[in-house]
Amino acid sequence: MGNRSWQSIIWSVVMILSLLSLMTPWIILTCSFLLVPVLMLYVNSSTKKFVISYVISLLIVYILTQWLGFYLITISLFLLPPVLAMGNLYKRKAAARTVLTAGIVTILAESLIGLLVGFVLGLDPVTEFKQFMLDSIATMPASVQEILPKDQDWYVGFIVQVIPLYLICMALFVTFVTHGVTRRFLNKTGEGIPGLRPMREWMLQRSLVWIYLVAFVLDLFIKPDASSLISTLLMNALPLLMFVFALQAIGFLFYVAHANKWKPILPIVAIIILVFMPPFFVVYSLLGVFDVAFPIRERFKKNL
Repeated sequence: MGNRSWQSIIWSVVMILSLLSLMTPWIILTCSFLLVPVLMLYVNSSTKKFVISYVISLLIVYILTQWLGFYLITISLFLLPPVLAMGNLYKRKAAARTVLTAGIVTILAESLIGLLVGFVLGLDPVTEFKQFMLDSIATMPASVQEILPKDQDWYVGFIVQVIPLYLICMALFVTFVTHGVTRRFLNKTGEGIPGLRPMREWMLQRSLVWIYLVAFVLDLFIKPDASSLISTLLMNALPLLMFVFALQAIGFLFYVAHANKWKPILPIVAIIILVFMPPFFVVYSLLGVFDVAFPIRERFKKNL
């Protein structure tokens, strides 16, 4: 019991420091881990103790930062729903896939609700963001502006169109990082939190193959600058589909290495190539499509 009390104090302090770090250059590193201390605090405490520790931590942040504290508290409150969703599942020892899905869906739902509330209040967040981007480009040095496309309105309009993709990627990144770090800490305390299956066992639904092929074909005939709904959908859906099928390809390479009892050099090299040579995303995604669409793993087993 005493050990858990000390853990609550430690994670409360970490939570305070992580929020304060948002006012420093360390924000680049710490923003990805903001959910971790709150999630650890929630899982290791009863509901009553969590509420007390959480409220006291926010009060300390406000006292230390004064009016900027409202900004930091708002961020913390925005992160609270995914913490509760993931934390309750951790307490029930739910499967990692269920925990990750809950975290991603909660963050996306919050983002969507935030945009809708903004529109209802007449704030129009999208237009404000577009104007912010144009003003930011105007203040950039001339050398930087020369690198950007000359048609700034089109460039900013494109960025606005792929906001859904940014939100999805942000939710995926934050949730996976949070799960990876939190699970490691919780398992050290004896919680026994389930992890994801080995990547070599990952397999996407076959229905996604048809969605990918339809999106791929449509992208060949629809202009990227077309301001239509289908163009916007393709701008957001196709990169995401290519990414998940590229991951499927990496999983297939891990499977090949495991089946042949090789060291995982092949998939590791493939990951390095993918990181430093993004054009290979198309090749990797097609390999992932073939892995899902055709029983090449079964045929591979027969040849061993």
